[in-house]
Amino acid sequence: MTDQVTVTFAGSGDAFGSGGRFQACIHVRPPDGPPVLLDCGASSLVALKRLALDPSEIAAVVVSHLHGDHFGGLPFLILDGQFAKRTEPLTVVGPPGTGARLMQAMEVMYPGSSEVRRAFDVDVLEVTPGSSVSAAGVHVAAWEVAHPSGAPALAVRLDVAGRSVAYTGDTSWTDALVAAADGVDLLIAECYYLDKPIPHHLTHAALREHRDRLRAARTVVTHLSTDVLDRQDQVDHEVAHDGFTVRL
Repeated sequence: MTDQVTVTFAGSGDAFGSGGRFQACIHVRPPDGPPVLLDCGASSLVALKRLALDPSEIAAVVVSHLHGDHFGGLPFLILDGQFAKRTEPLTVVGPPGTGARLMQAMEVMYPGSSEVRRAFDVDVLEVTPGSSVSAAGVHVAAWEVAHPSGAPALAVRLDVAGRSVAYTGDTSWTDALVAAADGVDLLIAECYYLDKPIPHHLTHAALREHRDRLRAARTVVTHLSTDVLDRQDQVDHEVAHDGFTVRL
């Protein structure tokens, strides 16, 4: 058994499958204990199974914001657990409104599914910006960022097995990212466009401008559009791809 935390990008793409990539889904496995997910986009169940990452092992899902390419895979994850005879509880950590939106999503996709009694509990922990919660042995701290999604969008920091991972989610530049990334072992940052200003999203130009303020030991960029995928040679940081793995 390795004593490392393993971070696997099951999905590293944007909402629209640019480059044939799966939507946001980052699998974090501690050396001892069950894995957790950072985001669970609509394509996540396929992405996980493609990499032979057992969805039934996942103890918690930390959701950055309530757009379909970041949380739309939860109904599939829950129903897959039901049909796979899962018995261990699943905790969903997300911004205020996560519980109601999850029930709405399940009813839209599979009417009646939100009221089914299963062999495992689905617990929702809503974390307000500026606060923190613990789930599945992981400490989750949250900061509000700039990305409208009908609920506060969050940057999060996970402290797990003595390692720390910060994740920007989707956001335009905000100084909250400086606090979230301060001293972490790994910063996972959105990099949606290279240098074209676009509302509500991070660009490579913004990451470069603020690079000295983001005091992470290592930075990997994700949530990549075609604009970035076509010019990866111009990116300063490591670029994630589906299946890319980091060991901390």
